[in-house]
Amino acid sequence: MTLAWVGLLVVLPLAALVARPWELGMHGVVASLTQPRVLAALRLSFGMALGAAALNLVLGGLVAWVLVRTRFPGRRLADALVDLPFALPTAVSGIALTTLYAPNGWLGGLAAPFGLSIAYARPGIFIALLFVGLPYMVRAIQPVLHDLPGDVEEAASTLGATHWQIVTRVILPAIAPAAVVGFAMAFARAVGEYGSVIFIAGNMPNRTEIAPLLIVIRLEQLDYAGAAALALAMLALSFLILAALNLLQRRLRRHLA
Repeated sequence: MTLAWVGLLVVLPLAALVARPWELGMHGVVASLTQPRVLAALRLSFGMALGAAALNLVLGGLVAWVLVRTRFPGRRLADALVDLPFALPTAVSGIALTTLYAPNGWLGGLAAPFGLSIAYARPGIFIALLFVGLPYMVRAIQPVLHDLPGDVEEAASTLGATHWQIVTRVILPAIAPAAVVGFAMAFARAVGEYGSVIFIAGNMPNRTEIAPLLIVIRLEQLDYAGAAALALAMLALSFLILAALNLLQRRLRRHLA
């Protein structure tokens, strides 16, 4: 029953996705994926997703540390707000971010006099991907910090370790496997993000057009095989990156064991 359920929900749709692009033939698939517009969209989506996940690795770790190790008024509210991107529809997130960072917005208006464009440019895409990926990183690291007793840090301090040594030799090795999991989840969410990005991106071909949007455009043009070819390329690239991260996580766990 379990195998049948997984097959219907996962294997069958993926098999259909893998089979559909080959209606174009090998030459047609290669030609479809090597168009400059497609390559630019793939570079933008994967580059921004990796960059946002990397920055969230730092920001998420800091947020998780503050929520676990410190006590301050409003901590429970701050902890609840971390989950806000989970609850908000992606279109609502995109509209809210665009309102904030547009040239006439509260934050975008501050950058506009300096000639800086946030909304309708690549910085806006990056901010949107940071927004949707941060909760994954925080929620991956937070339980590990809860289980890491403060006595370990105090013991290291009494043995003469500096704050930097405590961070690099005690805390980071302990949270490293969870951080890799958070990075993988944040990357996976960011690379396929659509709703919160299309409103703030500007969607200019070869500049701010993400790969998921290009798939939708091909579907609207009834180019189903071309859309499936681009989706298959995204699937393959994401699988390779996630497989590498999974291997890294296993090695870190073995090292800790």
